Amino acid sequence: MNRAAVRRVWGLVYRHLALFRRSWPRLLELMYWPILQMVVWGFVTAYLAGVQSNTAGIAAGMLLGGVLLWEVTLRSQMGFSISFLEEIWSRNLGHVFVSPLRPRELVAGLMAMSVIRVLVGVSPAVLLAWLLYSFGLFSMGPVVVAFFAALLVMGWAVALGVTSLILRYGAGAEALAWSVLFGLTPFSAVFYPVSVLPGWLHPVAYSLPSAHVFEGMRAALLDGTIAWGHLGAAFALDAFWMAVMATIFMWQFQSARVRGALLNIGE
Repeated sequence: MNRAAVRRVWGLVYRHLALFRRSWPRLLELMYWPILQMVVWGFVTAYLAGVQSNTAGIAAGMLLGGVLLWEVTLRSQMGFSISFLEEIWSRNLGHVFVSPLRPRELVAGLMAMSVIRVLVGVSPAVLLAWLLYSFGLFSMGPVVVAFFAALLVMGWAVALGVTSLILRYGAGAEALAWSVLFGLTPFSAVFYPVSVLPGWLHPVAYSLPSAHVFEGMRAALLDGTIAWGHLGAAFALDAFWMAVMATIFMWQFQSARVRGALLNIGE
């Protein structure tokens, strides 16, 4: 990416950052759900500690670790999708592409905003998990950074699919920005191992990067080992799904351009 492209991407990122500069409700919204999820599951962990004290430490790691890492995926996907929707709601998408901004630069800018939203939203929850429940997410070691990266990219892949549907179906598909990733939660093995699922669902689970990440998380918490097989599979699946969704996104973008939908999408 040359300097001019970087400047265009930064211009898009700055446009979105400016929305947060004097809007504390927007900042609060970023942190609200991750903190709420962490507190609720923390109380569940405290309850389990009172019922079965010998499993409390393991339960805390499994539940809080799952909640915090899954929030990375959710915030990544929503951060990308909602930043795209902001352009639609403000009737700015057509204006954006009157500029020299290219589609891949739009995607790069939305990815950058997604990272910022994840850091702002999840960091306070990670800190509170340590302060309130003595759970340190980074106690798993440096591998947690790889978990973050794999889930972040998965969120981008899902978001590209969502934005493709919005480009194709307009406002009727906007609700998917908030709901589609929740539909993958049962198959992502966030709070339980894949072995709990019926055998015929195992291939579905293992086709998702998230299932491999959470299997690796449990290996790190229970055995203190790095499940390199799961980690490699997670990144390989990330690359596959990103390639598929990026192709679909470009197809739908070109189709929307031909139909003139970039100017009236959302109406």
